[in-house]
Amino acid sequence: MNAAFIVPVYNHGSTLEAVVQSLLSYSLPVIVVDDGNDAEQQALIDLVVRNHAKDVVLVRRKKNGGKGRAMNDGVRKASELGFSHVFQVDADGQHDVSVCGLFLKEAEKAPQAVICGYPEYDSSVPASRRNGRKFSNAWARFVTMNASIKDVLCGFRVYPVAPYMALLRHHAVINSHMGYDTDILVHLSWKGLEIRNCGVHVTYPKDGISNFRMVRDNMHISATYARLCVGMIVRLPLLIVQRHARRKSLCHGEQV
Repeated sequence: MNAAFIVPVYNHGSTLEAVVQSLLSYSLPVIVVDDGNDAEQQALIDLVVRNHAKDVVLVRRKKNGGKGRAMNDGVRKASELGFSHVFQVDADGQHDVSVCGLFLKEAEKAPQAVICGYPEYDSSVPASRRNGRKFSNAWARFVTMNASIKDVLCGFRVYPVAPYMALLRHHAVINSHMGYDTDILVHLSWKGLEIRNCGVHVTYPKDGISNFRMVRDNMHISATYARLCVGMIVRLPLLIVQRHARRKSLCHGEQV
């Protein structure tokens, strides 16, 4: 397995250095995607890239396109550089990267699976965040008919590059903003990829910067869920076959 980290960055230049420093302990390259930041944020990003010039690759987007477009550009760069897997990590420093080794080992055991993080919260998590996830997770399990999906909102995952790139080549419609993490996981499940789950500790700093925009992002998320419901109906026969295959694997004691 030949892996690299991808860190999409928008308005989190101040936390990027600490995140990159932590990731470099795994001796893997880091692809930093500047998602159309302003000059002040770009200066912070450029400083990190200069500090770690041998280990960090910069992808710069001229305009902010959202997390989905930033991740897609990062995956394209990883594919261009010959990486087989990418490890998505957010730039805000909320995830405990000390568990990256466990995720990478799981990816080595199942190279065609998505290794999907699920949050293990401390007392800093807002109740609205914790409760809001329940609907999203239930909806994703419904539209995929895949009970192995534990969390669809956590931006801490290992993706195999080849099936991800296949989606991009076939022009799959993937939400570019806050619906991205749900949308990409549903599409990969529809393609038959196994979903494996690993926990990651998540904290919410009091002075943390959120890129969530109430009206815009709720509209994006609602439209994504509606589109995925239609996608489920179109794929229903295939999803039934996939669910039967997963249940059969469970009966034989295999992990799904």
